[in-house]
Amino acid sequence: MIGQIRVDDLTHPKVHALLAEHLAAMHANSPLCGVHALELSALRAPEVTLWTAWDGDDLLGCGALTELDPTHGEVKSMRTAAGRLRRGVARAILAVILETARERGYRRVSLETGSTEAFEPALRLYQSFGFSYCGPFGQYRENAFSRFMTKSPP
Repeated sequence: MIGQIRVDDLTHPKVHALLAEHLAAMHANSPLCGVHALELSALRAPEVTLWTAWDGDDLLGCGALTELDPTHGEVKSMRTAAGRLRRGVARAILAVILETARERGYRRVSLETGSTEAFEPALRLYQSFGFSYCGPFGQYRENAFSRFMTKSPP
């Protein structure tokens, strides 16, 4: 059960551990040129907002929204804690991210993710929210590993 989703200040050791797990998984499941996950210091940038989901003291997952420009945001750092997979955590966090994008007036929200089997659950999640495939955006370049998706917030 998700008790609370909140903007995170990136100071809690459990958040650090989850983000380290995220980076390790991205490196394990991606070629070096395909790892676009943000380090902790990059998540502290003023254009990035990170949310965490909690059930009491248990950290369930996280997700971030980066402002690329005043009309375009990017979903970053989506991660569900290993013991909480397939329980709606990512869906709840992504809903908060998209609502925030709508409130900020973004006309588009985009993301980059992988193309291998390890990324299939994420691809299905994004498609269920209405994301569709697109070409590279922002600083990204076309490569055999990355899949780019975009949508207009509701």
